[in-house]
Amino acid sequence: MGETINAIILGIVQGLTEFLPVSSSGHLELAKFILGDDKVGQESLLMTVALHVATALSTIVVFRKDIMEIFKGLFQFKWNAETRFAVLVLVSMIPAALVGILLESQIEQLFSKQILLVGTALIATGVLLFLADRARSTGQDIRFLDAFLIGVAQAIAILPGISRSGATISTSVLLGIDREKAARFSFLMVVPLILGKIVKDVLDGELSAEAIHNMLPLLLGFVAAFFSGLFACLWMIQLVKRSKLSYFAVYCFLVGAIAIIFYYYNSNK
Repeated sequence: MGETINAIILGIVQGLTEFLPVSSSGHLELAKFILGDDKVGQESLLMTVALHVATALSTIVVFRKDIMEIFKGLFQFKWNAETRFAVLVLVSMIPAALVGILLESQIEQLFSKQILLVGTALIATGVLLFLADRARSTGQDIRFLDAFLIGVAQAIAILPGISRSGATISTSVLLGIDREKAARFSFLMVVPLILGKIVKDVLDGELSAEAIHNMLPLLLGFVAAFFSGLFACLWMIQLVKRSKLSYFAVYCFLVGAIAIIFYYYNSNK
């Protein structure tokens, strides 16, 4: 029963924090530190993959019409708006893909109760959200340089405590991109990366038969992540359009400050 409840909680946390600008990795690191349990938020690789597939699927459901239009445009085999958008997504993937390939071992070391890093990164996320909430949108479309810079923000968001959605949407808005287009691009650009990482894990043989003997927690975690992801994705789009990012900025400031205080309190014991 405990494993089942844990899977549901993990699914809800993954679904919400994948889209809300509060950093899923940062919150899981805080949970591990506070509970003193290295397994919190670090279930089997199979569970991790299942939760990421669920949030990727929720993105696909929300933007199904956009994705269908993109595929229709691509199969026309000519340069059009859909082809241009697909190329923009590919350009945005370059920084994160390079960081993931070249610095994989160094990145793994950052996910080991680095609470001071998480607290500092959450405050940095809050600053970015606060600035973006006050930026004036010019309504411009995404250019290729914009896509690369947004991709750099996504690569930086590999750090625990830096929100991926917060970093990419804020960077887009600060570049003057229309808020709704910024949210749409931010959520769509991550789908190929998630699916690519899953394919890599499968090809590397890392999934094996791990935890397959108990499918109920896996299924419940998937369902929880999918439906909470749907809710968070739709909610986040509305919040970006209404310039409500400052609420999450305040939240990041508070949690970041608490994390830093908690770190120094424990280190001085």
